[in-house]
Amino acid sequence: MVQKLKNTLKKVAIYGQSYSISAEKEMQILLEVLNKNNIVSFIEDKFYDLLVDGNILDKKYPTFSHFSDLNNSFDAMFTLGGDGTILRAVTYIRDLNIPILGINTGRLGFLAIINKKTIKESINLILNGEFSIQERTLLSVRTSPKTASFKELDFALNEVTIARKNTTSMIGVKTSLNNEYLTNYWADGLIIATPTGSTGYSLSCNGPVISPDSKNFIITPIAPHNLNARPMVISDKTSIQLTVDSREKDFLISLDSRITTVPKNTEVFIEKAAFTIQSIIPKNQSFLQTLRTKLLWGEDTRNETNL
Repeated sequence: MVQKLKNTLKKVAIYGQSYSISAEKEMQILLEVLNKNNIVSFIEDKFYDLLVDGNILDKKYPTFSHFSDLNNSFDAMFTLGGDGTILRAVTYIRDLNIPILGINTGRLGFLAIINKKTIKESINLILNGEFSIQERTLLSVRTSPKTASFKELDFALNEVTIARKNTTSMIGVKTSLNNEYLTNYWADGLIIATPTGSTGYSLSCNGPVISPDSKNFIITPIAPHNLNARPMVISDKTSIQLTVDSREKDFLISLDSRITTVPKNTEVFIEKAAFTIQSIIPKNQSFLQTLRTKLLWGEDTRNETNL
């Protein structure tokens, strides 16, 4: 899917980490390009305060502080940081269909794909319509009894994780798919990951890498005691039901980086969210290129003659 933003990229939101400044130069480059093209920039207010305190900005900018401050008049959101920054930025975007582009000033970065050395080049490609929009599926979560901690943030872009709390003992996660019993995973926890999350926590637990446009979810046990338990790829049309057996009275549910404690008699229902997140991919980037770079798949010298 290709869109041209040249005549429509007039108003953007910018989000960055608010606890420290680690991208002064990158922020200045980003604003220079946006200002040069007469693009109005709104900056998340805590990040804005940090930039003001650090004398990074040369003028005042409008700000936003909540999902309700944004709407579909915004043409894009730029983030500065790593993948965690994008996961937090998604809580501002939600179902507004604002495309997001991550500038990687962090470490690994599978979501924040723009190298800080190619900011100008990447944005110019976008302004010239040389990019694609990649839709990313999210997970939706509800519990019975209802968990108040999530409130309206009952979704995850990377993964939903069930994990033990206050114990070194494993937990049992009884798992059913479309109301049919699958198994009881005895493990430290269980990850339900999206294609986007396949390169996150699930990958570190030996889960498979799947492309962002795959219509699948991944079930990945964390340090399972069932020796034959393996990660499983399922259709994203599947409804998942989980219940936990634990020596402790509580367990943890995490939605990306948001964690809450729930009693062990809580049922957890997970399914595909009703909305997607739009990721901007400039022409100079691709998912396969990111895999080769981040996972060092191209480091084998035997491949050099084939490149």
